[in-house]
Amino acid sequence: MSITIYGMPQSRAARCLWMARELGIEHANDPVHFQKTRESPALRAANPNQRIPALVDGGFTLFESLAINLYLARKYGAGTGFESPTLEHEALVTQWSFWAMTELEKPLLGLLMSAFGRSDGKEEEHKAALERPLKVLDAHLTGRAWMVGTQFGTADVNVAAVLSWAIPGKLDLSRWPRVAEWLGRCTARPAFKG
Repeated sequence: MSITIYGMPQSRAARCLWMARELGIEHANDPVHFQKTRESPALRAANPNQRIPALVDGGFTLFESLAINLYLARKYGAGTGFESPTLEHEALVTQWSFWAMTELEKPLLGLLMSAFGRSDGKEEEHKAALERPLKVLDAHLTGRAWMVGTQFGTADVNVAAVLSWAIPGKLDLSRWPRVAEWLGRCTARPAFKG
């Protein structure tokens, strides 16, 4: 097997594992725990930062979860909803992927940690920080089923993978009904549950 994804499935590696399953890519998962990354010489070779996730595809290595997903879609998504038919489509996929990391991830991580008993005491700040981006996302989803184009694709995986932390983080999405409905459809996919 030429593809290995490093990182335990209960980490950001879940995003890459989801993408690999969506694309039907045969892959191995080396479930390196995020607290034991320094103990894995194979991970260190794939990611000198010694963080998960990391990907090895033959002789090519890559780190950063959403960069890995963009790569997998570009390399293995031909003929599927994961293939970007135009430069503009690809740019929108990249835009929304970066947006998820810059606008959603940090406050969602704060809520997730709080739900797991590691509160930083800023739950209300985290919720407030999500108001604007969730309003933007809810407006974007008006009249569309998926993030970019007419099929489930890379932007949906990347944004939903980040936003899925809202579920264990106990964030009530009812104020953003289009977001809640879209996230429910994304997380109901067999490849997400895999």
